Amino acid sequence: MESDKAGRRRVIYLLLSVLVACGIWLFVDLSSGQTVTWEYQDIPIEFSFESTLTDRGLMLVEEGTDLTIDLTLKGTRWLISSLDRSQIRVTASLLDVTTAGEQRVNWVVSYTDSRFGNGAIQTESASIRMATVNISELYSRTIDVSCELVGNVADSYSAGQVQLSHTEVEVRGLQEVIDPISYAKVTLDIGDSTVETVRRDLELQFYDRSGQLLDKADIHASVENIQATLPVFVTKELRLVVSFEETVGARLENTERSIEPETITVSGDATLLKNVETIKLADYKLSELGTTASENYTTNYYPIILPDGCQNLSGVTRAALRIRFKDMTSATVHTENISWLNLPEGRQVEFMTGSLAVKVFGTQADVSALTGEDISVQVDLSDYSAASGTYTIPALVSVSKGDVGISGEYQIQVTIREGVTEEPPEETEAPPEEEPPDQ
Repeated sequence: MESDKAGRRRVIYLLLSVLVACGIWLFVDLSSGQTVTWEYQDIPIEFSFESTLTDRGLMLVEEGTDLTIDLTLKGTRWLISSLDRSQIRVTASLLDVTTAGEQRVNWVVSYTDSRFGNGAIQTESASIRMATVNISELYSRTIDVSCELVGNVADSYSAGQVQLSHTEVEVRGLQEVIDPISYAKVTLDIGDSTVETVRRDLELQFYDRSGQLLDKADIHASVENIQATLPVFVTKELRLVVSFEETVGARLENTERSIEPETITVSGDATLLKNVETIKLADYKLSELGTTASENYTTNYYPIILPDGCQNLSGVTRAALRIRFKDMTSATVHTENISWLNLPEGRQVEFMTGSLAVKVFGTQADVSALTGEDISVQVDLSDYSAASGTYTIPALVSVSKGDVGISGEYQIQVTIREGVTEEPPEETEAPPEEEPPDQ
């Protein structure tokens, strides 16, 4: 029993010894810097500047062109063992090719991982010294582009004609590839029940005379994509509106007004009209309506300016605003409630205007309830800090009662002298007379 266990331990120790020895050998071999070579077959050759060929009326033909290459690369065992064929790039430039025919061009090797570049791995040998390329002159034709429409617009909407950014394109390539092309087509799918203009960039497809789709790998078109636009129209009734500017004493709720016509019917691009419900005619200041009520309406005419791209189906080109105040009166109220602001230091002030007649307007109730005590007049003396003499100064008039407006502009005549303005003394009650003592 003991001898069996000892035998198994010896086998395990032996295997471990072999693994350790292999590991040491592998480490020494990989880290010793010893170079090795390895062959990589059928590496694709990438051709640069093909678009330059097209600009010159030439094209690269696969038949007769070297498309792959076999390489033998040399480097340290560690790097070679780490290199995958997908990390190898072989590039041949067509920049210097200017004529048709079979030609030979140089190729270069590069790597997608920088560890292998800068001479770390070298090209020991290659299956070809230069790459052979077969260059042909491009054959060109101009063909028509059509659009196939898929889907439908929603009820009450209508669609116009599809608009294409290009109605024809130039195609170039080998004559045997270009000749079978009958037309190019794009397909515009607008979906189900669309309610707005559709615009898409669509890929060109090429078809022969029997309507069969052609492989476009060797077809060079002047454009790759076509923009297709399907305008979708909607008919809407839009309300005509005026923006009113209120002032104190002139409120919109105190007016009677109408706009004729109230609405118009327009047709236009559904996208542009999607969130449009009104057409603004103008801005109107209610202060321009006057300060007295009238049985007659004031009428103003405004042109109807449509949103861009819309058609006026109603035929009306201007609208009328008729407006009047329902309850409006004016009056002149005298006030002696006059004071100053920002009195200059070291100056005396005397008002030469003792009473001011102020014209006010508003509803009959507000105006009739107003007295001179409800109106305050102030003059700002901040610009007269070093002045002396008599001046006519603009007055600030305000009303503290009701919704009443002020008509006109007012001025107060003020005399300014050096000295300190004395504040009026406060009134005090006289002491009660003493009663004579009882006799």
